[in-house]
Amino acid sequence: MLENTHKAGFVNIIGKPNVGKSTLMNALLGEKLSIISSKAQTTRHRILGIMNEPEYQIVFSDTPGMLKPKYELHKSMMGFVNLSLEDADVIVFVTDLFENDEEIEDIIKKVNDAAVPVLLIVNKIDLNKEEKLAEVTEYWTEKINADVVIPISALEGFNLQKILQEILDRLPVHPPFYDKEELSDRPERFFASEIVREKIFVQYKKEIPYSTEVRIEDFEETENLIRMRAVIFVERDSQKGIIIGDKGKALKRVGTQARIEMEKFFGKKVFLETFVKVEDNWRKNKNKLRKFGYDQ
Repeated sequence: MLENTHKAGFVNIIGKPNVGKSTLMNALLGEKLSIISSKAQTTRHRILGIMNEPEYQIVFSDTPGMLKPKYELHKSMMGFVNLSLEDADVIVFVTDLFENDEEIEDIIKKVNDAAVPVLLIVNKIDLNKEEKLAEVTEYWTEKINADVVIPISALEGFNLQKILQEILDRLPVHPPFYDKEELSDRPERFFASEIVREKIFVQYKKEIPYSTEVRIEDFEETENLIRMRAVIFVERDSQKGIIIGDKGKALKRVGTQARIEMEKFFGKKVFLETFVKVEDNWRKNKNKLRKFGYDQ
């Protein structure tokens, strides 16, 4: 009987940078799959997070923030967003009390043309008064053809069950797309590289985090230990010096924080080596972007 009633589908989370998409997906899953920082454009890839229950499987998709591309990197990031609009069973459009539709009018048109249910999520309501919420809700309901509007605080976990129920009400009857033991479609190396990148976003200011990419070049796992070698790529020699810092202190701090986070994520001891290399103008070069996994 369960086979005939089991629900499964792709629920794709989109919105402008820094509205809390990654925080929302992590909160819904109860796992930290997407990295988070206070800086915009932290998420660069499309990251799937899979919620499994006997009666359903929800394949959440966290996407980069919608923006007008300035580099080839941005074009690739927006490729992930456009793809998420094409294969969605439900779209979760996230905004907050402070954003508007500037620079994303084209994406909003695609959302409205997607012919799938749209949940309009107004995040960060813990930061303001109710009169602001009413104003923001009115603004976005004029822009987005949404089935329902849900005010939330992803950080405080407010109204997350409401989102989940609205999704389940709209999810199609379908067998699971992934093994029920899977939490994501991404390999362990990917999450390790993202953890290092998150610590770079936290530790460095201005352009440095946006000019860096991380690749795990060695990953050896035993029963009790993971040994890995992470290479941090920057665009210029001057950035390499900033990443390393005086007597290597800045790089050591990133490595230590990343290792602690990895040990929580993987549930075992981690030995992490970090190195810094220069890859000239990698954000503007399609071939170099492809090497880093931006192949959309």
